[in-house]
Amino acid sequence: MSHNLWLRPRTADPDGTGQGSHKVSFSDSSKSSRQDSSRHSTNSRPSTPRLLSARGDKEKDRPRSQQLWSDNRVWQRVNRQSEALWQETPSLQSASSPQPRPFLIYHDSFLNLLGPSPTLSLLISDPRAPYFHEAGVFHPQTNTLFVTSNQVPDQSPDAVTTQNKTIVITKIEFFSPTDFTRDKVRCPERNYMVNGGTNYRDGVILCAQGSLREPSGLIYMEGKRPHKTTTLLNNYHGRPFNSPKDVVVHSDGSVWFTDPIYGYEQGFRPKPQLPQHVYRFDPSTGDIRVVADGFGRPNGICFAPNEDTCYITDTDFIHGDGTKVHSRAATIYAFSVFWTNDQPYLTNKRVFAYADTGAPDGIKCDVYGNVYAGCGDGINVWNSGGMLVGKILIEGGCANFCFGRNGEMWCFGEHKLWRVKLGDETQGALLGI
Repeated sequence: MSHNLWLRPRTADPDGTGQGSHKVSFSDSSKSSRQDSSRHSTNSRPSTPRLLSARGDKEKDRPRSQQLWSDNRVWQRVNRQSEALWQETPSLQSASSPQPRPFLIYHDSFLNLLGPSPTLSLLISDPRAPYFHEAGVFHPQTNTLFVTSNQVPDQSPDAVTTQNKTIVITKIEFFSPTDFTRDKVRCPERNYMVNGGTNYRDGVILCAQGSLREPSGLIYMEGKRPHKTTTLLNNYHGRPFNSPKDVVVHSDGSVWFTDPIYGYEQGFRPKPQLPQHVYRFDPSTGDIRVVADGFGRPNGICFAPNEDTCYITDTDFIHGDGTKVHSRAATIYAFSVFWTNDQPYLTNKRVFAYADTGAPDGIKCDVYGNVYAGCGDGINVWNSGGMLVGKILIEGGCANFCFGRNGEMWCFGEHKLWRVKLGDETQGALLGI
């Protein structure tokens, strides 16, 4: 299953023949913008488009974005230039409605990221269990993708302390984009109810949510068989963590992670003894400290490419029992990273973006500073100024995702694993490959 079309209606008469087409070539649409500006233009200030009069202007006098979006009778419009998601029908079209094309463009800068031939392909569909949920760590040394599942039933004796649930780590070793092997990681140690993860040294750091008996914290898993695990951290000065959710490694070697109460809400962790903090852990010294608080449920975390900004998602919109509270946060916050006495700290908390569909879970940056988040309708993409520039629409939404090599992404849709191919130069900031 592969989709090669993008959702952006044709111009009124693109070639002067009066025969416009809905299938527009990327090379035709984006050639001039690629020649006139570098990819860093994604984060430059766009020129202010002229507004349309109430009666409308001729197509040739409209701003380019409005030209391309105005001539389809059933269309999705972006930016007021954004009455986003209106239709010329009696009712509104929800952003979560089925879409015939996966790439939704809110700003021309998104074309630079998509490249000439973006694709969305379904690699695996497994109805047995939600094996594709969180973590998403590409291990370039072995060309392997590690993914953690959502909770699946487990009747083994050890699973009593996790309410007879477990989380499976899947490894997918790629030989080509569509040629791969898939296997479960069988760690020698007990089940840790692992969730988020990131690259670390020659292996992977995973967030261990723990159980009613086992502590939560951070574990290191070797990237090669037998995937031996080592506990890095399992308490804050003697007090147990809640259930760590996501983790990122700073270039100074420190490990930053979020710690919401989802494990307690889902019945496999004891009553919280700490607030829902974000922590910084320095493995070289053992120093562990709180760097941010005041969240409803802190979740995803990443740094900008130059590490002057830290992005943290708050998914208070959805609670551990599945309850959704639409008046609560579904927000990405940005923090400035300052240094004092050779130690980083976070300050200047501000709203970076609010997801219009679902809540932003996993979050990553590309090498140009654009911010990607898994949301209820797929991958949403903002530039570094917080402007929504595009979406990759994925059926059923996407909790998390991972960059690979040369514009490749894997997106996790519970029972489905999707592959996205963007432009070769659109690379994840974490690995830069």
